[in-house]
Order: sequence, then structure tokens, then C-alpha cells
Amino acid sequence: MKNGNPKGQASQGINGRSRVQCIVLPGGRVVVDVKETFLKTAIDIGIASLKALLRADEETLCGPYYRHKDRMRMKGNYASRWGKANGEITMGGQRIQIKRGRMRLNGREILQPTYELFRDDDPLNERIFKQMLLGVSSRDYRESLEIKSMGRSTSKSSVSRRFTVMTKKKLAEWLNRQLKGLKIAALFIDGKTFGEHMLIVAIGVDTQGNKHVLGLWEGSTENIEVCTMLLSNLVNRGLRTDENMLVVIDGSKALFKSVRQVIGNNAVIQRCQQHKIENVKSHLSKSLHSSVESEMRRAYDAENVQTARTILQELAVRLEEKHPGAAGSLREGLDETLTVIGLNLPTALRNTFQTTNVVESTFSIVSTKTRNVKLWRSGTMALRWMVAGLVSAEKKFRRLKGYRMMPALLQALGRESKTTVDTVAEAV
Repeated sequence: MKNGNPKGQASQGINGRSRVQCIVLPGGRVVVDVKETFLKTAIDIGIASLKALLRADEETLCGPYYRHKDRMRMKGNYASRWGKANGEITMGGQRIQIKRGRMRLNGREILQPTYELFRDDDPLNERIFKQMLLGVSSRDYRESLEIKSMGRSTSKSSVSRRFTVMTKKKLAEWLNRQLKGLKIAALFIDGKTFGEHMLIVAIGVDTQGNKHVLGLWEGSTENIEVCTMLLSNLVNRGLRTDENMLVVIDGSKALFKSVRQVIGNNAVIQRCQQHKIENVKSHLSKSLHSSVESEMRRAYDAENVQTARTILQELAVRLEEKHPGAAGSLREGLDETLTVIGLNLPTALRNTFQTTNVVESTFSIVSTKTRNVKLWRSGTMALRWMVAGLVSAEKKFRRLKGYRMMPALLQALGRESKTTVDTVAEAV
């Protein structure tokens, strides 16, 4: 015993939990981290097992050692051993160097099946991709590893390159996803800025109330060309536009024109009420923000379109003299901000479809994933990070509040009979 701790006994951490292992050796005491030792031992065992598998592969392909004459008499086409070579495998979120046997068959080199399996970079790239989305910066990736004393491909530049490769792959896969099987009842479109780059994102809600990220497009501003390219891309990938669809957009005139151009009269357009409130407030002094917003929300909570329109028009008249900019902003697209009120939807659905909050909440997840990025060098970089964030956000999607009443929306759009709505209402 030394310092009250017997040889080989674990020191006690908080709440009496075993934290470190104390081993007494000649010349002093060595303290070994149990977790670190266990994980390193696990990887060592994994490497030893892998080497045994490689030797088994080699014997299967080349036959046993020192049995050349026996192999000659045996039927079958055996490979020849051709010395040793350095190799690398992926294990524990890093690249680890090993020695492997070289073999040749019919004049060309062949690899052990086990080595081909473990040398794949995909598991490492996936781990780096997930770690970066969890907020681990490229310079801190090595510190996030359970075992830091071995391995390669954990430097800042290497991690960054691998993350770039992985996000490019995700971007290509994601932008080419087919949409033919989706029955989209509502479409939300909004934009987010990354440095000098504007990314327009479309999220669809199917007839069962499930949310789907459908696509995105990059441009310098939210102009009509960018919005049209996004919508055309969705149609080309199979988005159906032959039935009426509720389309919720921000206050952009470009988006409104693009929706009309691509989807036509089948688009029942709702402009985001929150965006409209913020646009009007931007023309006013802060002292008027509260009263104007309160009046606009009273209009948007009205039971029918006529009441809401009257409240907003009277507010515009009061603002006309001293704040013509605010009055003009309020009148612009006024009827499109009241579309959902006219559909007479249940409260839960009405609250959801009055704004683009479905997209905004997704953007909040993307912002969390991209918080370590300080410089946006290109539009491609912005696209890669946006897709990485959207992939993560999509996994957390839940059905809309009031999804059981989606038939009410379909009926209001002329896509389903009232009988279905009544049946669902009784079930709820």
C-alpha cells in the first residue's frame, strides 16, 4: 500500500465510481486511465483479429507456407506470395497503419478481401461528417477521438478535406432525389443568407402531414431567376403540379412571380404574415412597432377575410400621412396574406400555414450546425453546408400539429371530398 491505496486498487472518483487504476511498479506508482486503457486494448484486439483474418485470407489464396509441392499437386489456381507492404485501415475514427502480405495471380497483384473491406474510407468520412455537424471543428477532431495516440488522417487539413468530400457526395445525392412518389399538399419556400450567398429552400408537406425537404438553389439574391430555377428543378424531379397546392412564401415579389410562372393557377399562394409584419415595421420608428404589430395580428386572427381586410386597410389609411412607406408595404400583397383565413381551416392548420415558420425552424438547426464556419468562400461551400444541415434537420422532422385534419386542407383546395373530412373529424 502506498498513500493509503493498495497495489492495483482503483482510485475512487465522484460518488465512489472507479475512475483510474493505480499500479505500483519499482521506482514509483503509475496511474492508468481505465477508459483509455480499455479502449486502446479494444483497438489492439481489433487489429490483432484483423491481422489473423488477413493471414487466413492469404493462406486461402496462396495455400499454406512451405507446401509448394503439395500446392502443385492440388487442383486449383493459387496465387504467389510477393513480399510485404504497408497498408492502412479505418478503425476508431482514424486511419491506422498495418503490414500486409502482397500476392500476385496471373501476373497482377490481388488484395485480401478483408483488407479491401477495412481500407474503405467511408466509415471515417461518415464519422468526420457527423462530428463536424455536432459542432466539432476540424482542428478539434483529433481531441474528439477516444484514442489519440495512434492513427492518421486526423489533422485539421485532412479532416477538412474529408468533410468536403463527404458533403459533396451528400450534395450530389440530395439534389438528384426523385420526388415522384410524394403527394405534396403544401409547399413552404424561404431563403437564408450565407455571407454573400442566398440559398432558397423548399419544404413540402404531404397529405399525411409529413414534412420533406424537397430542394434548394443558390444565388446572390432572392431574384426571380433563382426562384424559377428552384421550382423548375422540383418539377423536373417529379413534383406534381397538376393539382391545387398551398404555397407559403415570404414577402418576396420574385417568389410570387416564379410560383405563378412555374406552377400556374394551381398554386394557392399564402404570403408569410410574420414577414409582412417585419416589413411594415422596418418603415416605422421603434415607438410604433408594438401598436402596429398588435393591430396587424388582430387582423390575422380574424374569423373571416373581410374583417381582416377592413382592419388592415384602416391601419394603412392611418399610416398614410406620416408613414407612406409603411402604408405602401402593408397594401402590397395584402390579399395574399389572408389566403389561409379564406380556406376556413382548423386552428392548428391555420396557425401552421400562415407563416414560413416550418422553414425558419429548419434554418435554426442549420445555423447550429454551421456555427463554426466563419468565412463563406463560395456558393458551393454554402450549398455543401446547407445540405449537411438539412440532412440533419430532416431526421428530426415531426408531423405537423393537427396533421389528423389534413383532409380539411385537401377539401379546401378541392382535392378531396367533404365526407373524408367529416370522417376524420369524428375519429379525432
